[in-house]
Amino acid sequence: MITLIKNLFSKQNIEIPTISTDIHSHLIPGIDDGAKTMEASVEMIRSFQDQGYTKLITTPHIMSHRFPNTKDVLEEGLVALKKELVSQNIEMEIAVASEYYLDETVMELVEKREILSFGENYMLFEMSYVQPLHHLEEMLFKIEVAGYTPVLAHPERYVYMHDDFSKYERLKEKGVLFQLNIPSLGGYYSKPVQKAAKRLVDAGMVDMLGSDAHKMTHLHALKKVRAAKIYSSIFTKNTIINNNL
Repeated sequence: MITLIKNLFSKQNIEIPTISTDIHSHLIPGIDDGAKTMEASVEMIRSFQDQGYTKLITTPHIMSHRFPNTKDVLEEGLVALKKELVSQNIEMEIAVASEYYLDETVMELVEKREILSFGENYMLFEMSYVQPLHHLEEMLFKIEVAGYTPVLAHPERYVYMHDDFSKYERLKEKGVLFQLNIPSLGGYYSKPVQKAAKRLVDAGMVDMLGSDAHKMTHLHALKKVRAAKIYSSIFTKNTIINNNL
């Protein structure tokens, strides 16, 4: 059940929903550019717990040219992580999906229906930050035909879309859901990314929120933004589905 908290930084004390489920993180140790050790992973999970999260859907990279992970590798890593949490008496519901880098290798997984999805068959994907992906719409069509709903990770970070907002609108028309990185609203990545994040929020185009936590500095940035006034604006203009996942 969604509980309500008061935004202490708002003059109007606007009440906003507590997001208790994070759907984008890199917590399984040693398999991508996220947590390097089990100790680092546990430290991050404790921070999530301290911030009020009760469920984490962690999403290690599957990226053929850099992190050629497999479904089995991710699921085995989750088992080991859960075992460690039990041994340390840390109560946190945790599941695994993946952040897929769209390429032909991933599309083969789509066609075989071997995607690690979450919720109602949501598939989290990313692309190059600096260069448009050729045949993107064709790929999105194949993803949907296979029974998955595409969710674009951190749309605010694709710099080639910043000067043409119609590119975002086109993706929404194609049924793509948007997952915003919360730290983006605090300027963690860059000012242009922050500006794009605010514009997406103002346009009511955000469906999911994520930490994209790779290390503790991301958890610190997450905490800072969630305590700031700008955070409340998300919920006045967007329908966020995290807590239903």
